[in-house]
Amino acid sequence: MTGALLRRCAFFLCKILKDDIILLPINQKMEFFWDLSAGEEMNGKLKIKGQLKFYMQWPFILTIVLLVMDILVFTVNVKAGALVTGFLAVYMLIAVFMYFHSRATIMSELISFATQYGQVQKTLLNEFIVPYALLDYKGKILWLNEEFAKLTGKNRRCRKAISSLFPEITQEKLPKEEDAEIAFQFEKRDYKAVMRRISMKKLLEESGLLEIEEGSDLIACYFFDETELNQYIRQKEDEKLVTGLLYLDNYEEALNSVEEVRRSLLVALIERKLNKYFSDVDGLIKKLEKDKFILVMRQRSLEELKQKRFNILEEVKTVNIGNDMAVTISIGIGINAPTYAQNYEYSRIAIDLALGRGGDQVVIKDRDQMTYYGGKSQQMGKNTRVKARVKAHALREFMVSKDKVVVMGHKISDVDSIGAGIGIYRAAKSLNKKAHIVVNHPTMSVRPIMENFLKNPDYDEHMFIDSDEAKEIVDNNTVVVVVDTNKPSYTECEELLHKTKTIVVLDHHRQGSEVIQNAVLSYIEPYASSACEMVAEILQYFSDDIRIYNIEADALYSGIIIDTNNFTAKTGVRTFEAAAFLRRCGADVTRVRKMFRDDVKSYRAKAEAIRHVETYKTCFAIAVCPSEGIDSPTVVASQAANELLNVDSIKATFVLTDYQGKIFISARAIDEVNVQLIMEKMGGGGHINMAGAQLPGVTVEEAIRQLKATLDQMMKEGDIEV
Repeated sequence: MTGALLRRCAFFLCKILKDDIILLPINQKMEFFWDLSAGEEMNGKLKIKGQLKFYMQWPFILTIVLLVMDILVFTVNVKAGALVTGFLAVYMLIAVFMYFHSRATIMSELISFATQYGQVQKTLLNEFIVPYALLDYKGKILWLNEEFAKLTGKNRRCRKAISSLFPEITQEKLPKEEDAEIAFQFEKRDYKAVMRRISMKKLLEESGLLEIEEGSDLIACYFFDETELNQYIRQKEDEKLVTGLLYLDNYEEALNSVEEVRRSLLVALIERKLNKYFSDVDGLIKKLEKDKFILVMRQRSLEELKQKRFNILEEVKTVNIGNDMAVTISIGIGINAPTYAQNYEYSRIAIDLALGRGGDQVVIKDRDQMTYYGGKSQQMGKNTRVKARVKAHALREFMVSKDKVVVMGHKISDVDSIGAGIGIYRAAKSLNKKAHIVVNHPTMSVRPIMENFLKNPDYDEHMFIDSDEAKEIVDNNTVVVVVDTNKPSYTECEELLHKTKTIVVLDHHRQGSEVIQNAVLSYIEPYASSACEMVAEILQYFSDDIRIYNIEADALYSGIIIDTNNFTAKTGVRTFEAAAFLRRCGADVTRVRKMFRDDVKSYRAKAEAIRHVETYKTCFAIAVCPSEGIDSPTVVASQAANELLNVDSIKATFVLTDYQGKIFISARAIDEVNVQLIMEKMGGGGHINMAGAQLPGVTVEEAIRQLKATLDQMMKEGDIEV
């Protein structure tokens, strides 16, 4: 029993004795002073407690037991009792003498044993292969072992703050209650510091031997060299399989632009360039179809391509043997999926997104994260309207199978979304279906169009409804048609997307990482000028007997006019064909122009924005449009952005306005800058020449600084060339 208690006592004492750890500066209430040679009681501060104290009290306990026995013997025989009493008196004298005489000796031996035990532990800690140090609660080094001294080049008497040696380990990062881990580099090697807080009060209480008042805690700090481990991890990551799909965007158009005898040469040159490019990075590319390829490479190859920013997008365009149209490619890559099959599925989703965004770009899908490269060029519009006809027939089939049709655009509806909604409303009515358009807060820009229908007895008074009414109407027997947006968070009522399984998306904006899921029909054409242009094409193939009334044609025509800035931006052959169709249906240019004349306040706000425009980097115009007293400041801001494009040497314009607790940015360009990429960096999107973003929780000044920082970064990375 004594040996066990001595070992336990030594285990505790070694924690406070080893290598003059100097507890006095840490906890001045622990005033331990002793003379090991004399074995004194450490200035009266050392007290015996716990099992050892109980053991030292055994002679007195035994005396009490013998005294009781003596009394019992007296009751049996007085002489025997007297004899026992004599022996008991002798025992008590010996016990008292031994207790007081041996106590100092026992304490001296105990301290001597603990000291030796502590020396053993000190040696073990000093020679421990892991760098180890003890810190006070402020991060000051109190003690360190040999490995820690070798690592830092400091001696054992170093009393500096740990942050002076390792700046990453600041006082704020020291552990409070739970362990703390910090990864850092030191002398070109990777280390992980694990820090644990040690409660001195708790330690002494658990020892069961000594008592101590509350004091400051210690921090044990271990350093682990993870250089080799990180190398193996990076090597494993570098060897991961990456799969991708590569499509030639305009294969047929490019071949048709060159002589027939030279078409095979054009294809061969393209394939040769692709094979050489990917073989240089240890990748493999194989043809699946005439214009489709599959890619296989390692993760490190992908990182190399990222560093090159996928310059193959531009290199392919240089292949020219007389073709009038340059060949562009789209690449979709999937990474970090749990299986190879899932990686391929990621790549398929990525290539669909790349094509949906207009092609000529790379999309990398890393689980739920999307990364984009390229996408600088404008997608060529296709003259064929086969796709429009197919989508029109599919839309008709879905409407026929359901009883109700609900149409909604994006929040803060504009003329394009309202006009497209009216076109779909007409299509539904031609099938004798109940139809409604969701508009929550109509702005001044769309009220002239809506008033034409609200005041007309030929139209249902519930033609336009709000979100609350729509929630009561929509069920599984309803077709929900989303126009002019493909982001669920941008829609007038996102909840409607969860109330039905029949969702149709019609949009002309490039897709981003956020898309409407599970749409039964998705028709997204980035080349189109507007959603109204797409709906006008659909109406031509929707039904042979469909009749479009004058005010409906005006609404669709208005959407095209506004989004093309009077046919000056993003206008193709099919845009004019759609406008011609609407003119034949009764659209009147004069009526449309009268509907969209500005009031005096809006005109002044636009003029104020233009008057205070700031030129940034000599080619970017940045202005702030006032919103006070303006019914539709976002519309005015977009008009101002269009006007600023008329200034010489300006390549892109950005007009900001504070509206409904957000900063709205309207971005415009002609052909030299892709404003859609810029706005995507800021959480928005749109077209190459027309885009926007919404920044909640910031001021106008902060938004301008963020915009300038984005422009600087993109110019540095080569995404913007000025």
